[in-house]
Amino acid sequence: MTTISNTPYSALEVGQTASFEKSVGERDIQLFAAMSGDRNPVHLDAEFAAGTPFKERIAHGMFSGALISAAVACTLPGPGTIYLGQTMKFTRPVKLGDTLTVRLEILEKLPKNRVRIATRVFNQNDEQVVDGEAEVLAPRREETVELKDLPPISFG
Repeated sequence: MTTISNTPYSALEVGQTASFEKSVGERDIQLFAAMSGDRNPVHLDAEFAAGTPFKERIAHGMFSGALISAAVACTLPGPGTIYLGQTMKFTRPVKLGDTLTVRLEILEKLPKNRVRIATRVFNQNDEQVVDGEAEVLAPRREETVELKDLPPISFG
């Protein structure tokens, strides 16, 4: 099992950064479509997507949003963080095979353990694909947790 630690509110500093990286594969798109119910053919059907301005299949926009959530939950502030809000502007399409890096930056510490965080996503060419900002409730105390193993997933 993997263990991760958080950064409690008291230890967070404006300007502090963290990042989280993931490549976008076929399985990710299929699983995201199954989980979300978003079966838009621009994500799943190459022939349909060829007739769009993108000319090829693209990842779901909210796939990037899910990676932002993972970055906040697993890196900064980390385990125990509670989402209060998120804004996102999609600036470029995400294509299958792209490697995305979520970059987080603490913008402001607010009262009652609330924190504003810049949430930006870049592809492997360092092109920004998402610009956003989150407001979260940061953990009060430092904690190290073990991440549970996920069960195998099959398509049936």
